Amino acid sequence: MSNSTSADPNINSTIIPTLSSKPENSLEVQLVTISLSLLICGVGIAGNIMVVLVVIQSKHMMTATNCYLVSLAVADLTVLMAAGLPNISEVTSSWIYGYTGCVCITYLQYLGINVSSCSITAFTIERYIAICHSIKAKLICTVSRAKKIIACVWIFTAIYCIMWFFLVDTEETVYSNGVVVRCGYRVSRSLFMPIYFMDFTLFYVVPLLVALVLYSLIARILFQDPPSSNISNQRFTIHQGRRQNSLKVNCKPNRAASSRKQVTQMLAVVVVVFALLWLPYRTLVVVNSLLDPPYLDTWFLLFSRMCIYTNSAVNPIIYNAMSQKFRAAFKRLCDCKNRSDQGRAGTHTVTVYYGVIKELSSENSMKKQDNTNTDTFSPA
Repeated sequence: MSNSTSADPNINSTIIPTLSSKPENSLEVQLVTISLSLLICGVGIAGNIMVVLVVIQSKHMMTATNCYLVSLAVADLTVLMAAGLPNISEVTSSWIYGYTGCVCITYLQYLGINVSSCSITAFTIERYIAICHSIKAKLICTVSRAKKIIACVWIFTAIYCIMWFFLVDTEETVYSNGVVVRCGYRVSRSLFMPIYFMDFTLFYVVPLLVALVLYSLIARILFQDPPSSNISNQRFTIHQGRRQNSLKVNCKPNRAASSRKQVTQMLAVVVVVFALLWLPYRTLVVVNSLLDPPYLDTWFLLFSRMCIYTNSAVNPIIYNAMSQKFRAAFKRLCDCKNRSDQGRAGTHTVTVYYGVIKELSSENSMKKQDNTNTDTFSPA
C-alpha cells in the first residue's frame, strides 16, 4: 500500500488506494465440498486400508498382482490424505498449514498420483505376461520380483517429484477485511506448464496407451476358444469308462481360465475408471494452457477434484464387486473383528462361570469328605 501526495501545495490530502474484499466461497460450495470430501475420503481410506490388510494377512492373497494392488492402495491413501482432507479446511478459510505444509502436501499429492499411475501400468504388464506368455510368467511374475519392481517405482517417483519442493510457495494477499494465504506456484504459468505436460504424458497418456495395446492382446488370447477344451472333450469320448476322473481333470483348466478372466476384467475396469475420472482435470490443464485468462469455474474445479478423489476411493469397491477372493477376504476380515470382540466378552463370561463352578465343586468335595469322616468314626 503506497501513499501519494497532491502536487498542489494548497491542497494537503493523501490518496489511499481502496482495497477490495477478500473472495469467499459461497455457502453451497462449502457444504458440497465438505460433504463430498468427507464421504469420499472416509470410504476411500477405510477401503484401501482393508485392501492392504487382507493381502498382508492372508498367504493365499499374496500374489504378484495383489502386490501391485497394495502399492496402488497405499498411493491412493496418500492422495486422499494429502489432497482430499486439506481441501476441507482450504475451502472454508485460507491456507493454514504454512510453508512447510504447502511444500510437503504438494509433494505427497504428486507422489501418490504418479505412483498410482505407475502401479496400474505395472499390473497391466504383469497380466499380459501371465496370460500371453504363461511359460515365462512362472519365472517373471513372482511375488519377490513384484516387490522389487514396486520398490523401484516408489524410489523413481519419489526422486522425480522432488522438483515440487522448489516450485511451490505460500503467497499472502491483503484485502480490506483480512489476509488470505494461498499455497501456489512460485514460478510463472508459462514455466510450470511444460511440467504439467510432462506429467500428462508420462503418467496419463503413456499408461493408457500401454493398457490399450496390452489389454487388446490379452482379450484376443483370453476370450477365444481355448484349444485345450477340444482335447479334453476327445479324451472324455475315448475313455468313457473313467468318466469321473476325466471330468475332474477337465474342470481344473476351466476353473483356472475363469479365474484369469475374472481378474483381468477387474483390472481392466480399474484402468477404465482411472482414465475416465482423471479426464476432466487433465483436459482442464490442456485447455488452460491455450487460454488466457484460464478457465477457472468454481463448480467445474470442484467436479474435477471430486473425480480425482473418487478415483482413489473406488478401487476397493471394484475389487469387492468383481473378485470373489477379495469379497471373501473382506468378509473374513470383518468377521475376525466381530469374533475378536465377542471373544473378549466370552472370555470374561467363561472366567466368571469357571469361578462359580470351582467354588461349587470345592464345597461339594468338602461335604463328601465330612460324610466320609462321619462314616469312619461312627460306632458299629
